Amino acid sequence: MWTLKKEKNVPIYVSIIDLILSYIKNGDLLPGERLPSERKLADLFKVNRSTVVHALDELVALGWIIRKQGSGTIVNEGKWGITTAPRTNWRNYLEQNAFAKVDPFVEQIEELIRSSKENILDLYTGELPLDLIPSFAFPPLTWKHFLEEEQQDDLGYLPLRTSLSREMEKEYRFSLPAESILITSGAQQALFLILQVLLSPGDSVAIEDPSFFYALPIFQAAGIRLYGVKMNQEGICLDELERAIRQHRIKMVMVNPSFQNPTGKTMSMKRREGLVKLCQEYQIPILEDDVFAKLNFIPSEEIPPLKKLDPENVLYIGSLSKILGSTTKIGWLSAPASVNQQIAEARKMMDFSLSIFPQVLANLALTDEDYTKKIATLTHEVEARCQAVYDVVTQLSDWEAEKPKGGYYLWAKWQHGELRQKDWAIFLQEGLLIAPSFFYSEKRDSIRINFSRVSQQNVIEFQEKLARITEKIRLDFPRL
Repeated sequence: MWTLKKEKNVPIYVSIIDLILSYIKNGDLLPGERLPSERKLADLFKVNRSTVVHALDELVALGWIIRKQGSGTIVNEGKWGITTAPRTNWRNYLEQNAFAKVDPFVEQIEELIRSSKENILDLYTGELPLDLIPSFAFPPLTWKHFLEEEQQDDLGYLPLRTSLSREMEKEYRFSLPAESILITSGAQQALFLILQVLLSPGDSVAIEDPSFFYALPIFQAAGIRLYGVKMNQEGICLDELERAIRQHRIKMVMVNPSFQNPTGKTMSMKRREGLVKLCQEYQIPILEDDVFAKLNFIPSEEIPPLKKLDPENVLYIGSLSKILGSTTKIGWLSAPASVNQQIAEARKMMDFSLSIFPQVLANLALTDEDYTKKIATLTHEVEARCQAVYDVVTQLSDWEAEKPKGGYYLWAKWQHGELRQKDWAIFLQEGLLIAPSFFYSEKRDSIRINFSRVSQQNVIEFQEKLARITEKIRLDFPRL
């Protein structure tokens, strides 16, 4: 280790950067591990100390290492601020293969799900159980019917865009014209296209802390730096956000204001107005993720989309996957016409074709005469499951939780500090699959529960499993 290969026409400091990055990516240097001193590295590499300092400064700027007074230089334990090397390109993206980096805890969860063991209760998976997904009867459709409907423009199937526009008008009483809607193959494709078209490698984005954005590999693959901004009861903290904007030259703010994933929080009206005003002042666009919009337990007027408050500055992402199942793969993006057109052009250049089949079926569901009634029935059942899970969690004094106002995630915080690796292992041993907080932040003190997957038949099983896990952690927990 620490053998430097000096290449012709490559600056030595760049070779040092590449070497240290390779050690981090290969696992030879682990998160939190300390690097040798600058003087020691200079001796090992047989170079001037200033060359080593230059290389380390670059790695600090890129977010891969941090300097702590009294502790030296260590490998960054989190993802905040991490970007790829300055000469980032698609070849490097593939070499880094951010999409292949799976957390060992995720691998264990997915292995347990695949095993289909009877004692497994899956509250980790981020979708509705099959028994809750509304069923729609479709008229007989011929192959010729789909061929006739194939005549769609770059923005997607016009009847579907018209139906989505009508739903927004009915739900929130504001106009979202069909020509401002771009249909995508799910919400994540909309996000991916925004990263490729509107942002560049090295750009900084502010997100809520915690946030499901933190768990997505597409940011790191695209060389985008993420900066987390803490939240309080009303949502993202605006003073912290303004500090991040000034300090890190934030190019975009991405939020999930209604029934936030993973915390379930709902941003207050005052905070929504303040966020819009702040971003207007700094001329920074907001990306609003509103995929849980239809699963609201409170009146729609209490949660107006940020898009309604500022139509020109907000990029709005919606989805049908959260209510019609993940295989639906129908999302949409509402943006200014010029932005939508550029994104649609970029999608064509990337050869991301948009199938007519799910679009036609989605439109048939939205225009079904019982659509509104079926969504209301779904929401009522999900709310009942939310109440049942909330009651179970709050009966245990070791956990703290706030009842969500919609969506299907409940965030439970362990009252006694950070959970250890062996504590997380207990959840797997007991067959209770949850999403740990370190998926969404650097914190390790909370769990995300998909309460929509806890039916009346298995709520007792959930209660017993959580009680056993809590007791085991408590008995072995320091200071308790």
